[in-house]
Amino acid sequence: MTLHIALVHYPTVDKQGDVAATSVTNLDIHDLSRAGRTYGTDGFWIVHPYPPMHRYVHRVLRHWKEGWGSTYNPTRKESLHVTEMANDLGEVAARLETAYPGREVVWVATSARRTATHLEYREMRRWLADENDDRVFVLVFGTGWGLHPCAMEEMDFVLEPVCGPTDWNHLSVRAAAGIILDRLLGVGREIV
Repeated sequence: MTLHIALVHYPTVDKQGDVAATSVTNLDIHDLSRAGRTYGTDGFWIVHPYPPMHRYVHRVLRHWKEGWGSTYNPTRKESLHVTEMANDLGEVAARLETAYPGREVVWVATSARRTATHLEYREMRRWLADENDDRVFVLVFGTGWGLHPCAMEEMDFVLEPVCGPTDWNHLSVRAAAGIILDRLLGVGREIV
């Protein structure tokens, strides 16, 4: 299994449905890194085009990987060891193609919205469990009100949404990522 997660801050959708860029938050950096480490993902990509956000993320990563934070909280350092910054998904694709030459990269978007066709958890779970499947999977999460349609069009699949027992569905990206990773990689889950 090779699985990366990407948290996209642009292009996303705002409340009105317009294209937007969202800010990277400290919670996103730490919580998605920790979730990725817990479930054994091979990388966590923070995707944002603006240099000030890159400087902020690099400052946070330096503090916990190399600075005072690395000795204060070694488990935080460990959770951040596969966390990377990229300008856009094109950069992520290029870096993955370099890291995994000749292997197919499969892009799987997440969304709280239902689509006409979606990839079921059990199918992706089977793919990830198959030791002979050498594809590189990238699970793509959008911030704000989700990935912009132009980004969704570039995806190979859209994973079925996380739904609770009510008709209200607006989880934080951190909560949704944790649930999705557990559904795909959690111990003790049957592959149906």
